[in-house]
Amino acid sequence: MRAIFPAPMASAPSWPPRACSSRTARRARPGSGPEVGTRAATGVTPDYWDEACKHLVKRDRVMKKLIPQFGEARLHSHGDAFTTLARSIVGQQISVKAAQSVWERFVAAVGGGGANKRLQPAAVLSLDVPALRAAGLSARKAEYLGDLARHFEDGQVHVRQWQGMDDEAIIDELVAIRGIGRWTAEMFLIFHLMRPNVLPLDDLGLLKGISVNYFSGEPVSRAEARELGEGWAPYRSVATWYLWRSLDPLPVDY
Repeated sequence: MRAIFPAPMASAPSWPPRACSSRTARRARPGSGPEVGTRAATGVTPDYWDEACKHLVKRDRVMKKLIPQFGEARLHSHGDAFTTLARSIVGQQISVKAAQSVWERFVAAVGGGGANKRLQPAAVLSLDVPALRAAGLSARKAEYLGDLARHFEDGQVHVRQWQGMDDEAIIDELVAIRGIGRWTAEMFLIFHLMRPNVLPLDDLGLLKGISVNYFSGEPVSRAEARELGEGWAPYRSVATWYLWRSLDPLPVDY
């Protein structure tokens, strides 16, 4: 079992897919994702998806076979930036079930409400380490959540400028926060900001998907994955998503 994006996975990250067609209610501009720093509207999906599918089907023989297998499934973003990253920290190295339990206790400690409550950095900073530990968090995760909250509260991450920043600049800001590495930042770019051209080379699921679909199960190096991914640009996130789905067509809804 797995949590939101605690560490590189051997199978697909467990964010839920969404119907993939022009009938979906809300769409985000390419490269922007939901309004950063605010709550993402339910049903926000990338408006580049259909064009990306056409592009990949034209250029890649594996994608030509793979994409039709999943019908109208597509990426779906939900939640606000701070809450999403906080949840990723809570879920590190524990099962989905355990992560959900700890998350609910953490949300209650911060101020009550449901498990989907949007958290405020100031509310997290108001809790001391013992209070966070009482919610089931380890001492290290309590420290990580405090550091995350301070970065947001003090404006050390430029959330309202992300829309105009390139992927690497956002990654640089995120990895400066304790408990967030490059892989987590890349998952955030794909699943929250819905950036179209991210290739997470540290992701074991991507490497396994390439191995199974392109190399008959033979091991694949990061260099080989990078070279293959060049052919998917500018929609490498979409190709990655379909390779994840090929390993895990029904991901856990977390």
